[in-house]
Amino acid sequence: MTVALPSLSRPRLYAVRATDALASTLITYAIPLLALLTTGSPALTGLVFAVEWTPRIAAFGIAGGLADRCGPARVLRWGNLVRAGCLCAAAAVLLGVHDDRGRTTTVLVLGALSGLLAEIGFVASEALGAEAARHASVPHRVQASLTGIDMGAGLAGPALGGLLLLAGPVPLLLSVTALALATNCLTPKQMGAPAPPSRAGGGLRTGWRTLCSIPALLWLVGGLAASNAATGLVQAAAPIVVVERFDESAAPLGLVWTLAALASLGVVWAAQRLITRWGIWPVGAASAGLCTTGCFAVAVAQDFGSYAGAVAVMMAAEGGLTVVLRTLRARLIPASGFASTLSASIICVLVPLPVAGLVVGAVPSSHLGTVVTVCSLVQGVVLGGALWRLRTSDLRSARTF
Repeated sequence: MTVALPSLSRPRLYAVRATDALASTLITYAIPLLALLTTGSPALTGLVFAVEWTPRIAAFGIAGGLADRCGPARVLRWGNLVRAGCLCAAAAVLLGVHDDRGRTTTVLVLGALSGLLAEIGFVASEALGAEAARHASVPHRVQASLTGIDMGAGLAGPALGGLLLLAGPVPLLLSVTALALATNCLTPKQMGAPAPPSRAGGGLRTGWRTLCSIPALLWLVGGLAASNAATGLVQAAAPIVVVERFDESAAPLGLVWTLAALASLGVVWAAQRLITRWGIWPVGAASAGLCTTGCFAVAVAQDFGSYAGAVAVMMAAEGGLTVVLRTLRARLIPASGFASTLSASIICVLVPLPVAGLVVGAVPSSHLGTVVTVCSLVQGVVLGGALWRLRTSDLRSARTF
């Protein structure tokens, strides 16, 4: 099927992505804190976190098909309008209801709806970004900018959310409402009529079929999954490693990840210039090599300083690798059914994260270094194979990315 996408200028695209990403980051950070503030129960806070993330995973089952059938711009506009309505309703309930059960139920429902709408909006926003990159003379610059916006929102969200919560839950909810309405207003109306559903099926079924029909895309998704597995394993194991192996408090750990995120943001900014000068394949190979080396260095670090440096190298290299792989992904996935295929690929990329948590929980802390070492080797092999396969495919099709 073919969906007519609206003409969207690059500055407007970036503004749409920024407001949508910041709204999602703010509410993701705030929901557990809202649960704690409104209920005072750590147990319910954990429950709210689970309730928020379960619909996020499920959302990818419907987000792609919805964007392909109705158009990503329309889905993004209406999704944020619904999100604004939910947030306003929740703010009104929290202002007017003083019963603990009612407030708890409100936060639980808001968490579930926010998670669902955030991922539907993300898939729609990715589809718009991929279309812009597909028609850009230098597509990697578009992908680098979008990646930088996502990372910037990830850094700014918790800080801004913490400041807003000082004024209370309602000002925070109304601020996210304003961002959602801004996204709704900035996103243009869909141009052209949406394509009718394909008889061959839609949604994830179409996405899986497309994914499996393009070997190079399977390798690319495998590379992203391997990179996510390494990052997830290092993140999940970090508190144990820092506290038990290096005998440090948990406080410096947040600083380590913040500095690593800043380093990654800097590399994303530099990646577009490096790709323009040297080409996408040398930058991809260098980023993959540094990712693998950083992960291995994390596993064998002998003190906290070298551990922090290794984490920074790993995360920074991952920023450059993300720009490379997202640029290639936008080229490999056909425009027809893009969002459905994107949803299928994102599910594959997200699966290693909970698996990494299970591995860290099952393995004795004394063996975590060995597990991370093995993961770094697997990561290097998969990323090397993915880049080789993508490069071979590129040469065969005589394309220049």
